[in-house]
Amino acid sequence: MAPVARSRKPARRQPSDTRSARKQPPSAEAASEAGALAPALYLVATPIGNARDITLRALAVLSAVEAIACEDTRVTARLLAIHGIRKPLVPCHDHNERTAATQLVARIKAGAAIAFVSDAGTPLISDPGFRLVQTCIEEGVTVVPVPGPSAVMAALSVAGMPCERFFFAGFLPPRQTARLKEIEVLATLPATLVVMEAPHRLAATLADLARVLGARPAAVTRELTKLFEEVRRGTLPELAAAVAAGPPPKGEVTLVIGPAAAAAAPDPADIDRMLSEALVGSSPRAAATAVAQALDLPRRPLYARAIALDRGHAALEDDVADDVAEDGDD
Repeated sequence: MAPVARSRKPARRQPSDTRSARKQPPSAEAASEAGALAPALYLVATPIGNARDITLRALAVLSAVEAIACEDTRVTARLLAIHGIRKPLVPCHDHNERTAATQLVARIKAGAAIAFVSDAGTPLISDPGFRLVQTCIEEGVTVVPVPGPSAVMAALSVAGMPCERFFFAGFLPPRQTARLKEIEVLATLPATLVVMEAPHRLAATLADLARVLGARPAAVTRELTKLFEEVRRGTLPELAAAVAAGPPPKGEVTLVIGPAAAAAAPDPADIDRMLSEALVGSSPRAAATAVAQALDLPRRPLYARAIALDRGHAALEDDVADDVAEDGDD
């Protein structure tokens, strides 16, 4: 009798290796070899100082694209060298962006994946790239954000100011007359303000901000994520005096200015006085509208109060008329 062959159980695979491999993010080399990027413009944020702040996705995209458009080829070349990436670099800056945009869009429409980076931070945020993105949108080319470092977000996070509502003003005008006019416009905004400034203009800008905005709380952030990172906090007059008294600062500067203090609620007696004055020769509706506009308050509660005051005045006039009539009878 022939021996019965025993079936061998297949060797168990070690799932731990497979699962752990699946959990790992794709490396820049793997992304480059796969060449899986769809034709599009990839806006890649780059470090604002510390080269290690670049994201894994940014490295993967920069390794996989056909070419990298950049603000300054020398700056981008240094960053790529740190991370071992070699790609053709295409200059795209304020002076050639219109021409470069046309050429880059043509390459993308032909099937290329192109990245765009600025010297530091997120493209377009006080950096070149607007015309390039606008041209892509007009030509039906996909634009893909690859988010990451931003001087604006970094400054907001450490300034200690309210962040639920903020306005990024970019760089203020270099000439004082235009700068003061711009600050007067910013003064009306109910939000934290973020302003970029060159170090050699910082003292003059802080003085103008203090002149228009008063003693608002503020922070001067400088060289964020770099070796000599610095954050100064105080009121605008205090910061203006401190900067003016010292040597000119070095490095990139981002200012964060707190919103204006909320105005105190008007006294109810003052509201009644204003409504009573407005009711002379006017209806309660018209009086409420006038006072609401003057005090920047909701009209509905003022209208109800104006009606009550108007009725009270009418009742008082009736009482006076009755008293006069009674005196006449006597």
